[in-house]
Amino acid sequence: MRILFVHMNFPAQFRHTATVLGRDPGNEVVFLTMNENPGWNISGVRKAVFVPDGEAFPEGCVMSTKFWEASRKAYGALRAAVELRRQGFVPDVICGHSGWGPTMYLRDVFPESAFVGYFEWFYDAASADMRFSGIPLSLDARMEVRSNNIPILADLQSCARGICPTRWQLEQFPAQFCSKISVIHDGVDTDYFSPDPDAKMVLPGLDLSGATEIVTYATRGMEPYRGFPQFLEAAVEVVKRRPDCHVVIGGEDRVCYGLPPEPGKTWKQVLVERLQPDPERIHFVGSLPYGQYRTLLQASSAHVYLTRPFVLSWSFLEALSCGCLVVASDTEPVREVASDGHNALLTDMRSPGAIAGRIIEALENRGHLDGVRRQARQTVLDRYDVRKVLPLQLEVLRSVTRK
Repeated sequence: MRILFVHMNFPAQFRHTATVLGRDPGNEVVFLTMNENPGWNISGVRKAVFVPDGEAFPEGCVMSTKFWEASRKAYGALRAAVELRRQGFVPDVICGHSGWGPTMYLRDVFPESAFVGYFEWFYDAASADMRFSGIPLSLDARMEVRSNNIPILADLQSCARGICPTRWQLEQFPAQFCSKISVIHDGVDTDYFSPDPDAKMVLPGLDLSGATEIVTYATRGMEPYRGFPQFLEAAVEVVKRRPDCHVVIGGEDRVCYGLPPEPGKTWKQVLVERLQPDPERIHFVGSLPYGQYRTLLQASSAHVYLTRPFVLSWSFLEALSCGCLVVASDTEPVREVASDGHNALLTDMRSPGAIAGRIIEALENRGHLDGVRRQARQTVLDRYDVRKVLPLQLEVLRSVTRK
């Protein structure tokens, strides 16, 4: 089978699928991406890099700007696909992440190829994530939100099948397209993300091997969508009330979703200035490579995961798989996986006081909450283990080639 994966980042959600397909010498696997990630290669998988094509759109209508950016990526991917075809590569199936534009025109280059779309989120100005802040959107903001769907709608129409990682995320899509989409998670490597009772919090520049209480938090970007402002305020309160507690925060000082607090400043900068967290007790360790990120989870006394009603992060399931005692937001994507007192402790993410209270409860009762940790890992083993979900992903790809 010839497979073309498409994602702006490499390997992203297709890591496990591409790895398995690349191992089979009977397959030819190409990964079309903007970020070739030179430090990471997958055996049997060839990278093809594209860049957005076309001039930047002048300032003006939000809808035009949004669509123009998607079109630039689509045209850049199209040109790379034309080159692949010229080289003789014609995929049986294209599997691409929908949302940013690169997948929009690929079937015009490969009309004989089946297209499987990976659908993560459908945007709506009245959706749960938009309502969560309680701040009404301006007309321009509503236009911008809806304009995100232009490439997604094009892919929903053209795909033979779709994959969506969670039931909650699928529920955001228009009902008329949902019959095309299967709920199959990306999967967690539960052998790698596993408990280690002897793990010590030793990271570059930080040795907490002697600490008795460590609260952890991990995120791609420090932003309100992932509850960072409320968490940091809660963390400041926790270390005041727990003199032996340290807090370790992994992640980049950037915004992945939503807006910065003000021009030229990040949420971390604004919050550190306002809250003055104790640098001897609250440690920012930056973005960590996989092995050190796993250490952060395995050495955690209590791990905090917060999210608005939006896309569920890999880090939540990876923390559960490591047997973390997780304090998580009582929001829809979390409730699909966890229930309070069973495999996590849920809390109101709008309230720093409530978050702090549940963290302290977790620390004070660690000896009585081993069952919650065990159930956390079992949840991932039962429902999200890559060995269980990967065959389902592969069957979707194979099914469209049999038609």
